[in-house]
Amino acid sequence: MKLFSHLYERVMRWSKNPNAPWYLGLLSFAESAFFPVPPDVMLAPMCLANPEKAWRFAFLTTVSSLIGGLLGYAIGATAFELITPYLQSNAHYWDAFLNAEAWFSQWGVWAIFLAGFSPIPYKIFTIAAGALVMPILPFTLASLIGRGLRFFMVAGLMKWGGASMEANLKKYVDRIGWATIALIIIAILLNKLF
Repeated sequence: MKLFSHLYERVMRWSKNPNAPWYLGLLSFAESAFFPVPPDVMLAPMCLANPEKAWRFAFLTTVSSLIGGLLGYAIGATAFELITPYLQSNAHYWDAFLNAEAWFSQWGVWAIFLAGFSPIPYKIFTIAAGALVMPILPFTLASLIGRGLRFFMVAGLMKWGGASMEANLKKYVDRIGWATIALIIIAILLNKLF
């Protein structure tokens, strides 16, 4: 079944759209404060489609993400009481917030760097940093470095891989897609069992 091939072709067409950088910036901004989809899903195909603009896309993603992170910080600092019932009603987000709080007490500003660089939900950490009144300058620097490293690494890999990487992805995208779904299902089942 060629479901992922069609999705791949569509995403590659979208990545060549003249408005794609605006969408990338908006997605990066929103993901850092409240949106669940990471910007890597747009950044990678845009860098593959336009390798000569990869560093520009990584810079745009980093800056937009940092600004969104500052919005998340402001939400945590000024409106945490308003969003607490929502966080508590969603076990995933509440557990993530409690983990962020524990990480801050153990590692301080390094928690922001790790959340910025890794697939950990960065938005939870930006809101938690504001709610826990983390100093804004270390928060900003750790976010800039963590997010920048992540997005420039993605852009660099796509630029380095270039046309040969795109050809291989196109060739194996269905197998990769179905294998990913199988791994997710296995992880969910194992999580429920243990």
